[in-house]
Amino acid sequence: MVGTLRFAHPTNLPPPCRFLPAACSGPSRPSLKCRRMLTLRPYMSTDFDALYAISLATADAGADASRLYHDKHLVGAIYSAPYATLDPDLVVVAADEEGVGGFVLGAVDTVSWEERLERSWWPQLRWRYPAPDPEARGGWTPDQRRISMIHNPERAPIQVAREFPAHLHLNLLPRLQGRGVGTRLFHAWLRLANARGASAIHARINRANARAMAFWSRMGFRPITLPELSEGRTVWMGRS
Repeated sequence: MVGTLRFAHPTNLPPPCRFLPAACSGPSRPSLKCRRMLTLRPYMSTDFDALYAISLATADAGADASRLYHDKHLVGAIYSAPYATLDPDLVVVAADEEGVGGFVLGAVDTVSWEERLERSWWPQLRWRYPAPDPEARGGWTPDQRRISMIHNPERAPIQVAREFPAHLHLNLLPRLQGRGVGTRLFHAWLRLANARGASAIHARINRANARAMAFWSRMGFRPITLPELSEGRTVWMGRS
């Protein structure tokens, strides 16, 4: 079963970084909630289920998608588990006293990554999840739409992958949002990716997720405008 896989703890990531939320600064006495310590640290095998849970809890344009899916592993099997499985050294998590509440992960060479998924990740999932009937597409459930993505994964447009070879995904549960955690996660991942030679990066954002669009803009990403990119639900943003 995909959700029960476990992986070794990477050893070449930076040590954990502990910090107080930005809202805790200032002359006033911080509240108990404000004094909670957050930790940015390398991914560990015990975080695997949390990646699945966070992926599902943010899959509805940034909101909780648990009500939409019968199989709670499908979203994570596409967007987070392959990174933790195939390249855990490029996964960083954010944790507080309630546990892991956010992550950032990605790849420095998108084209090579997509080829690796075809060799080492999608085959096992295609065996586990038979493709839905294309003739019944109009009546597909959310589960079936995700399963179709497993059998026909959307690749980054070649021009996007050429100009912005690296890509990443960053997800936070509501309790960690608005506290500067996403910014710190992004820069932690950027240091790891830069150490591998990454420079230009792209992110794929759901057009309906206005909060994510604003976040990536603050991180220096700009919409990628290319003739072959349609005005669909996906917005491609890049940073050089």
